[in-house]
Amino acid sequence: MFREFNPNPVGRRVTDCAVRAVSLAIGKDWETTYLIIALAGMQMGDMMEINSVWGSVLRQNGFYRKALPETCPDCYTVRDFSRDNPKGTFLLGMDRHVVTVIDGDWFDIFDCGDETIFYFWYRKDE
Repeated sequence: MFREFNPNPVGRRVTDCAVRAVSLAIGKDWETTYLIIALAGMQMGDMMEINSVWGSVLRQNGFYRKALPETCPDCYTVRDFSRDNPKGTFLLGMDRHVVTVIDGDWFDIFDCGDETIFYFWYRKDE
């Protein structure tokens, strides 16, 4: 189920989905997460919104990435994944967007439940 979530410190609805998603997944506030991702980007010589940059932060926090099978590349949605994974913390990668799912609920500034996902991040211990 969709849960509205906007940790942006001034309540702005901007293109900060990676910061929002990672902050919720690693349990840090928006400002701290922004700085962590920005530092990773600086060290990698890339921009902070690039998947490999914020992905490196997830990897450092115990997450692993898994691609979805190519058998149905345009039909598995955030809603489907959330229904099929009622326990655990996940980050779902879509075309230019990422969202956190916790125990079957997705947290975002808009309802992306019908968006197609291509990969996800998970913790092995959950």
